[in-house]
Amino acid sequence: MAVTEELTPSGNAPQGASKKKDKTHWLYIMVIVAVVLGAGIGLVAPEVGKSLKPLGAAFVALIKMIIAPVIFCTIVLGIGSIAKAATVGKVGGLAMLYFLVMSTLALGIGLLVGNIIHPGEGLELKPYEAGGSGDSNATVDFLMSLIPGDIPVLPTLVLAMFVGFALQGMGKAGEPVLIGIQNIQKVVFRIMMMIMWAAPIGAFGAIAAVVGATGWAAIGSMAVLMGAFYLTCILFIVIILGSMLRVVTGLNIFALMKYLAREYLLIFSTSSSESALPRLIAKMEHAGVSKPVVGITVPTGYSFNLDGTAIYLTMSALFVSTAMGMPMNLGQQIGLLVFMIIASKGAAGVTGAGLATLAAGLQAHRPELLGGMGVIVGIDKFMSEARALTNFTGNAVATLLIGKWTKEIDMDQAKAVLAGQIPFDENSVEGH
Repeated sequence: MAVTEELTPSGNAPQGASKKKDKTHWLYIMVIVAVVLGAGIGLVAPEVGKSLKPLGAAFVALIKMIIAPVIFCTIVLGIGSIAKAATVGKVGGLAMLYFLVMSTLALGIGLLVGNIIHPGEGLELKPYEAGGSGDSNATVDFLMSLIPGDIPVLPTLVLAMFVGFALQGMGKAGEPVLIGIQNIQKVVFRIMMMIMWAAPIGAFGAIAAVVGATGWAAIGSMAVLMGAFYLTCILFIVIILGSMLRVVTGLNIFALMKYLAREYLLIFSTSSSESALPRLIAKMEHAGVSKPVVGITVPTGYSFNLDGTAIYLTMSALFVSTAMGMPMNLGQQIGLLVFMIIASKGAAGVTGAGLATLAAGLQAHRPELLGGMGVIVGIDKFMSEARALTNFTGNAVATLLIGKWTKEIDMDQAKAVLAGQIPFDENSVEGH
């Protein structure tokens, strides 16, 4: 709901989007520099690296602080969005069912791959504990105590669902409250962005500490996770999405990806699929999908069809649990999957919400694992492009599939466009 409104550009959006892109670009560069410096210090001066652990712990504590507000606002507004989509009729209901199935499949694939490669094995991460050792620094402990404690996630989630359904049942009378929660969500996301600007410091401390403690093993383990994640996303796009596209519409996934090449470059440069939203709408309409289907499926998909983010959440959760020497059993993994199906709907539209959702899942099922999230902070940015590209491709495929299922697509037009016979008019992006 809130995500769709913020992502739908107005006449002045290009300038605002440009400014946002520049800020995100600098944050991305700062995190990369911080990770490299942290790894270097951990290798050259291990003891110094280990002493920097509180920097990573403080950043994770800030993320924990904001988990509950993020989950509450996004779930309440998300239920409103589901209700709104369902009232649209066949297209909305079919889209929501498809998104639910694909998100669950992507989460399951992330768990499967994580159980095969066992990322993080041998790292033996230990959380920072104030006053927990003779080397504890009183000043550091005092500064850590200034960060507010976290709010239990599962009770927050349950409360948010009750509030969401209650407001839904109130109809128009509940709209002012929804608007109020939407405004609160903007404040929460602004706080989240403020926290994310501390990510380079947190990443620097976390990476320096883990590399100082385990040396090259940490770098190798993080590289394995990133490589496996990229490979999983590629296979998901080519095999899962490609097969569905071919079977349902007869279209080729590689032809679609070639058609969306300029959008991929835009997403890669910004690490966000939101930047290409208006272009995707214009290109799907150009590809023969009717305006009503595109208008419902694409914006809703940006909030509820996050295939790349789903894979990231479960693989990262298994990485943290394995790295801390506390692997999850099958029951805990299934519980995590169910939780992520609901909570991942809050991972759209704001930088860092994915980290908050990951932290929420860990806190709900294994709170003791939160101390190991500092390493994920350091490598999160390296995986953001694959997440964004997978999310974007998933939404493009979903639009074509739902257009076919509802018979709201001109297949001759779609085949001609993907074959390059009908070039896309860049001027058509204006007004979207």
